[in-house]
Amino acid sequence: MPRLNGEFDVAVVGRGIVGLAHALAAARSGLKVVVVDRHARATGASIRNFGFVTVTGQERRDMWPLARRARDIWAQVAPRAGIAVLQDGFVLPVRRAAAAAVLEAFMQTEMGEQCRLVSDAELRRLDPHTPFMPCEAALVSPHELRVEPREAIPLLADWLARDMGVTFAEPASVIACEPGRIVTGAGDYRADSIFVCPGDDLNALFPDVIAEQDVTRCKLQMMRLAAPGWRLARPVMSDLGLARYEGYSALPEAAALIAQLRAEQGAQLDAGVHLIAVQSADGSLVVGDTHEYGDAPDPFHSEAIDRLVLDEFEAVLGPAPQPIERWVGVYASSPKQNWFTREVASGVHVTVVTCGAGMSTAFAIGERVVGAAIDAPMKEIA
Repeated sequence: MPRLNGEFDVAVVGRGIVGLAHALAAARSGLKVVVVDRHARATGASIRNFGFVTVTGQERRDMWPLARRARDIWAQVAPRAGIAVLQDGFVLPVRRAAAAAVLEAFMQTEMGEQCRLVSDAELRRLDPHTPFMPCEAALVSPHELRVEPREAIPLLADWLARDMGVTFAEPASVIACEPGRIVTGAGDYRADSIFVCPGDDLNALFPDVIAEQDVTRCKLQMMRLAAPGWRLARPVMSDLGLARYEGYSALPEAAALIAQLRAEQGAQLDAGVHLIAVQSADGSLVVGDTHEYGDAPDPFHSEAIDRLVLDEFEAVLGPAPQPIERWVGVYASSPKQNWFTREVASGVHVTVVTCGAGMSTAFAIGERVVGAAIDAPMKEIA
């Protein structure tokens, strides 16, 4: 392969959703952008998730406004990139009075804006083709959207190259990164500003910075269930999500619910299980998820943990269809923060989303990080 000596305004290391978000923000500033990655396409967390851009329930101070902005960018980008939005909004039916109390408290905050708290009967009238089990109450949000990540991420990259002028380098591992220069096995790339978006690659570039943020890995188990013969009008969550998502769990009313969940569903809490169920264009259901933490989580599926997920599915939606596909996702995680960005050298920035909300927040994070680093006006998406 010939040696490459490109001259760019911006270089992005990583072509997952966080890297692509940085590339988009830089391209909107009219800058010449190159994206460098060891792979020719995204293979990690960005294509192994639900594609569920979740706003409601995100951490209140920072993640909720980021998710709102990212959702708006997704809505602008999707039609331009040929990405189908398969579902809008979401519903969270709960089967415990303590969970309903959390939802009532949530609705009193600014995060409940445009959401509705409905009864069991109202939910059945709203979504008559979804076989919900009896519930105490249900939160209905209009804010979310859902795409098929395996299709959306490649289409997003194609659009960035075709319409936004972003260059995608031939696959090559980045060996070193310093002010103004990226060194790869295929040659060097020179750029005024460099944004490193390594995902869960904790050891290749700037491992000391990543270690300072207590970043480890989170493994999640995912399943695709056969088409059930009924329609899921919108993504679905459950009581367990109120213990998982900080926008709910940080409310004072959540303490009683979490104690009840610990007593009644301790195995699910220990496995980091909470329910998300979404429907694909072919009618199949993508269902998860679970959370196991460690520097090197094993790559194997546990049938017992899958069963915990399916038990929660059946408590909300009745008998589960047959699983037809299973996979494992891994993403960066930290107990210190949900994401961080650091300027590690002059003009060199490292950005990592350290929770499972990359699809939900990356566009807004990229916009914020690039906007702060580069003195150039950022145009709206045409």
